[in-house]
Amino acid sequence: MKLDKNFFSENIKTLIYALIIAVIIRSLLVQPFYIPSSSMEPTLLVGDRLFVTKYSYGYSRHSFPFSPPLFKNRIFNKSPEKGDVIVFKTPADNRTDYIKRLVGLPGDTIQFIDGLLFINDLEVLKDLKSRKDEIFCGNNLIDVNTFKEKISDKEFITVYGKHYSFQNSEKFIVPEKHYFFLGDNRDCSKDSRFLSSVGYVHENNLVGKAQFIFFSSNSRKGSIFKFWKWPETIRFNRFFKIIN
Repeated sequence: MKLDKNFFSENIKTLIYALIIAVIIRSLLVQPFYIPSSSMEPTLLVGDRLFVTKYSYGYSRHSFPFSPPLFKNRIFNKSPEKGDVIVFKTPADNRTDYIKRLVGLPGDTIQFIDGLLFINDLEVLKDLKSRKDEIFCGNNLIDVNTFKEKISDKEFITVYGKHYSFQNSEKFIVPEKHYFFLGDNRDCSKDSRFLSSVGYVHENNLVGKAQFIFFSSNSRKGSIFKFWKWPETIRFNRFFKIIN
């Protein structure tokens, strides 16, 4: 069979076009992310795959693969709201993706007193849902108290270790153009409370807003490639779940 002399060049062009379209979608519209840690449980479980909208807060160099220095600050900047679940680049290396819940805007004060969260000197109210839950912290199960918590107009579930390991703190005063983040698994999260590793997150480091889970699997139960174990490994009830 004789091949058209343009066969290979046309296929290469098609691949290049497809790559360009994929980069545009990933950079400007949506990007999939995988949850590798338990810091946001029970909102996000290890093995959740979710979509993050890149346009929600405008764009910075971190909106693009490998964070090229295309521009210095954000363009089309939109302010996030307290309670949003957000992917950001950690200030420590401007490379690693973290996902946490936004609790502090520029100028806010954040403080823990006897294990209770205060924002601008007002205690964040929460309703106790259970004292008998267990949740993962890494590979270990820990006993937790489960609450429904409300920040601004957003309600969501948080868990605290039985002994509230993060008891008291100084006041964190969020600088201009920075944000303060916490994990929903409050006693098992490296977040803005730890200034040397995460700390305050500059607005340019925001990547996008977490919107919904499109797939979820429990690797502790086995590999998704073992289809006969799908009833145990795949969390069908989390498919297309909106992230609150």
